[in-house]
Amino acid sequence: MIIRLRPEAEAAYRQHHQSVWPAVLDTITACNIRNYTIFLRDNCLFGYFEYIGQDYAADMRKMAADPATQRWWAIMEPMQEPLANRADGEWWAAMEEVFHYD
Repeated sequence: MIIRLRPEAEAAYRQHHQSVWPAVLDTITACNIRNYTIFLRDNCLFGYFEYIGQDYAADMRKMAADPATQRWWAIMEPMQEPLANRADGEWWAAMEEVFHYD
């Protein structure tokens, strides 16, 4: 996934991610996401995670319904600028995997 980070928000974004709320982390785990990492370069955030569940859409609905996650997103969203060419309904734009090696 990829999204732009507003340059003026970088310090706050970094600070928030030094201490992500435990309730948000619990929801990420409950929604079957593991090995979640966000990288930053040139005001672009690249997010990577591994999904271990059976119903991704249901788990994403569960995450979106979580009140703590909703409050977290309300803080994060103004710091982000979605790509203009993202798919309908996406905030972070999905990326196509072109290489994988285990």
